[in-house]
Amino acid sequence: MTNRLDPIIDQKKREIALLQAFLQAHPEHAIVQLLRGNLLREGRKSFKQALQGPNLSVIAEIKRKSPSKGDLARISDPIALAQTYIAGGADALSILTDELFFNGKLADLTSVSLACANSSTPILRKDFVLDVSQIAQAVVAGADAILAIVAVLGKETRTILNAAKAMGIEVLVEVHTEAELNLALESGAEIIGVNNRDLTTFQVDSGRAFDLVALISKGIISVAESGIREAQLARDYHQAGFDAVLIGEALVTSVVPEQFIGACRNV
Repeated sequence: MTNRLDPIIDQKKREIALLQAFLQAHPEHAIVQLLRGNLLREGRKSFKQALQGPNLSVIAEIKRKSPSKGDLARISDPIALAQTYIAGGADALSILTDELFFNGKLADLTSVSLACANSSTPILRKDFVLDVSQIAQAVVAGADAILAIVAVLGKETRTILNAAKAMGIEVLVEVHTEAELNLALESGAEIIGVNNRDLTTFQVDSGRAFDLVALISKGIISVAESGIREAQLARDYHQAGFDAVLIGEALVTSVVPEQFIGACRNV
């Protein structure tokens, strides 16, 4: 059976090679200085704290395309969409920066971060992180948190977590199986997302999050991800013990996304 994740990872490795070549040619770049410990990140908004409220928190995603569904929304003005999400009560933003498979842009992250600098809403860089250079790139672009996928990183999850901590950025650690969840906990994850989507097949099982939530240790922020197309399901996840939900497709295809956010939060 074809692993749908393989071509994505192969592409990421090519992108990392290009990034590293660029950094070697530009040793004074902010990313290089951050990797050397010569640059401190200031003014970071806490992703973890944003998801710690008594009500269900919503991470609203800017997502144009997916490998499984194709084009979802044009989103010519990501800043306007981000501001709509924030006005609608989103507790955090997620911005896809993968270009080839999701039609995302690192420039989206930078522009939204600058435009929303006075907002308390933190921003997650959603991409496939394999290397510390991508973490530094996210920090310089304005992210407050990054995504680390255990199915991609395996035992390197701890390395990425430690590197992110050193750079002053938080990590949403994504899992799909009990074994991945155990590895995330062993690696020191403080925020864990259960992805209902099997990244090897792209099939979604909305029951996966319900199956794993009880295994997440107390004190760990828990996030349900993928396949949340109805507000009631989001509320059901909260009832089951999740602190937050991450929603992309349902929001970018909604005529009034702020109403969907409110319905998820039951406000």
